[in-house]
Amino acid sequence: MDKVNILGVNVARLSKAELTEAIRTQARNGEKRVLAYVNVHALNLARRDTTFRTFLNTADIAYCDGEGVRLGARVLGKDLPPRTVLTYWIWDICGVCQENDLSIFLLSGMEATVGEAVHKLRERFPALRIAGWHHGYFNHGGNENEEVLRQIDLAAPDILFVGFGMPLQERWIAENFERLNAGMVLPSGSLVEYVAGHRNSAPSWMANHGMEWLFRLGQEPLRLWKRYILGNPFFLMRVLVQLLQEGRQR
Repeated sequence: MDKVNILGVNVARLSKAELTEAIRTQARNGEKRVLAYVNVHALNLARRDTTFRTFLNTADIAYCDGEGVRLGARVLGKDLPPRTVLTYWIWDICGVCQENDLSIFLLSGMEATVGEAVHKLRERFPALRIAGWHHGYFNHGGNENEEVLRQIDLAAPDILFVGFGMPLQERWIAENFERLNAGMVLPSGSLVEYVAGHRNSAPSWMANHGMEWLFRLGQEPLRLWKRYILGNPFFLMRVLVQLLQEGRQR
């Protein structure tokens, strides 16, 4: 698989169609795989969190989820296919699951929110097999965690979506991966909130011009200002440092 190294993280050069096909074929074959998303926030986290960086680099596929990542690749003289954003891609995935009799499990969000997301998915995909769902606000250790693992084990989903926010979701997947009775495992962030209709996606003109971060910042300025106002310039600075280092090595 062709990859681009950005700040020590190997990002796969795979289009949305190729990722969707990977899910279809590998889930049908019963292969246990991790598909992780990579955006600027992920790359910034990976610089200071070696465990998280290891998770991304040992995932079967780490795919591009942000225009900032593509910009970083271009600065380095490389290229990546158009980004694949799970909040849009979920509809393709569910369509493939319905057509191929593949099941999903949602582990994310508040109890009411994940329930609403399940309802929305069933409305749009009546034949979709939803093997189970559980909220994400449980104790990630001890008895509560054991109960969640038991439910996943009984459901045996072909695809498991885990959304606790980054890097908690990745840490949980890494710690419990060997015990997960699931096929494809996808960190999913706030996916269920978008599916449930609790969050709005950026207008297409913003999303298509790499300005989705600005839309999100406008929605949640107190929570996200550090991630974007500080994180984006730091990211570009680090990419320029990588470019200089690679130039010296050549």
